[in-house]
Amino acid sequence: MKGVDTIARIRREFFIRGRSIKDIVRDLHVSRNTVRKVIRSGATSFAYEREVQPLPKLGPWRDDLDRLLATNASRQPRERLTLIRVFEVLRGLGYEGGYDAVRRYAKGWKRERTAITAPAFVPLSFAPGEAYQFDWSHEIALIGGVTTTVKVAHIRLCHSRMLFVRAYPRESQEMVFDAHDRAFAFFRGACQRGIYDNMKTAVETIFVGRERAYNRRFLQMCSHYLVEPVACTPASGWEKGQVENQVGLVRERLFTPRIRVKSYDELNALLLHGVIAYAKAHPHPEERERSVWERFEAERAALVPYAGRFDGFHAVPAAVSSTCLVRFDNNKYSVAASAIGRPVEVRAYAERVEIRQDGRIVAEHARVFGRGQTVFDPWHYVPVLARKPGALRNGAPFKDWVLPAALDRVRRKLAGSADGDRQMVEILTAVLGDGLPAVEAACAEALREGVHSADVVLNILARQREPAAAVTLPTPEGLRLRHEPVADCARYDSLRRAR
Repeated sequence: MKGVDTIARIRREFFIRGRSIKDIVRDLHVSRNTVRKVIRSGATSFAYEREVQPLPKLGPWRDDLDRLLATNASRQPRERLTLIRVFEVLRGLGYEGGYDAVRRYAKGWKRERTAITAPAFVPLSFAPGEAYQFDWSHEIALIGGVTTTVKVAHIRLCHSRMLFVRAYPRESQEMVFDAHDRAFAFFRGACQRGIYDNMKTAVETIFVGRERAYNRRFLQMCSHYLVEPVACTPASGWEKGQVENQVGLVRERLFTPRIRVKSYDELNALLLHGVIAYAKAHPHPEERERSVWERFEAERAALVPYAGRFDGFHAVPAAVSSTCLVRFDNNKYSVAASAIGRPVEVRAYAERVEIRQDGRIVAEHARVFGRGQTVFDPWHYVPVLARKPGALRNGAPFKDWVLPAALDRVRRKLAGSADGDRQMVEILTAVLGDGLPAVEAACAEALREGVHSADVVLNILARQREPAAAVTLPTPEGLRLRHEPVADCARYDSLRRAR
């Protein structure tokens, strides 16, 4: 069939210039039937589609080809054969036709199958404060000069479409708790329902339908914020499509090009600034005249009031080694020397580690990630130094120990003495009883007087201690004096004269 340009020329020559069909045929080199069809139909384009495709050689092999195509489509994407491989398998069965016929048939087979299985969805609408959606994504960032895969927590309010994101080194449960707390503090409230996928930190068992057995600590968090958790159907990401779309949006706008930061704190500050800027600059998809931020400000009144921080820790039991160390998450943390010999409980938070024994805190450290790292608090080992003062010089916890200015000057002055380590240990041991401010003040006073020995510092501490308050006992009424005696010194004078 002729192209649209030829059809346009035929129509202009006939209807505008009034030329005959014979002249048009001679000038444009087309058939009379073509010119008549263009003039009579009034169409500006024609397309030809074969209604019936004869397949003389492929016809007997249609059932085999259907079976091969169906089997190939049911495989995992990585295991599927290319169409040329399917053609080779069919040739092995005895097919003698060409590849082009197989390709055309496979194209029609796929089109028909897609039309049958194409999913259809119903658009959803949420009331203010009704629900939020939660999900994780993995992104690439340059942190401290090292290319790092960060885990990003995504939370999105379903009504206003307001988003919140925060990056973490892990996807563990304490990170889930921290992400919820920071998001609700930013939103100034929570929603009535939270929509999740079946992540292991929240769901322990999947039953028929929507029945789930949730993790005990996760339920505690939901109860604290008055949120009802709802889990999606497995492999049905469209049930939380808003947060799924948010993952791609954040990846495109905030992580492209690759972010270069010094720490996670700097990264999260950039992410928070980015989501606020996006919300203020982009219109709401359902109310184009208002921005996402304006809809969010209006929704805040319908949120469940923020209940304060949830104590979101992940607790595991641990043992204390003879070197006052506790192993957790492939790293080691020091504890107070008094904790040796009994088990402890490690409470892991997103940014710190708290170690308890019998309800009291025996250590608290900033959390480290990676493997094989050891975190020391030198004050945990001061009671051990009282018995082994020689360990002060080469002890690993005391390497690069930053002491207050006055204590550090005393330590450097005592380093030249024969028993300098022993004297310094005596001063450090006094911190356990008198406190660091008092010992530092005593060291500063001793240095002003031009001395630095442990005896002088301990003497100053002894003088600075407040005396114990005198105990006054009540006097019984029968023993109380009615007439106080008057002192008469003349009696002593008479005794002196008699001598």
